[in-house]
Amino acid sequence: MKKVVPVAAALIFISAFSLNAFGQKATRIKFARGATRANVSGTLNGYKSEKLFVIRVKAGQTLRTQQVGNSHDITIFIENPEGEDVSDSDASCNNRREVSPTEAGNYHIRVVECQKADRWRGRFRFRVSVSDGFHVE
Repeated sequence: MKKVVPVAAALIFISAFSLNAFGQKATRIKFARGATRANVSGTLNGYKSEKLFVIRVKAGQTLRTQQVGNSHDITIFIENPEGEDVSDSDASCNNRREVSPTEAGNYHIRVVECQKADRWRGRFRFRVSVSDGFHVE
């Protein structure tokens, strides 16, 4: 019985720590009825902070993200439903991404500060769009 109490206390401590440090819940991105794009915003609290989003897409679509506005530079990462990084890169801070064609399911979008730019904290904004085929915006 004496060994059970320290083990239980350790498990409670570990689970509480992991919820605070790693348990950030992703924000679901939803479009208005009939829309194919939306502006998304969030806040980063420091150089190592991140904001998570999730969006459901159909198979064969094109998923695009792009930083908008004159806010601080961000980097965007996109993972497919299997958890693989599938975003292509551009020459800037990688704040413009495209995945085509998509697989059906939830895609996870992670936003962090651009590590090529000066450190900052505060609000950011990006546009996410989903289109069928080769629709150009």
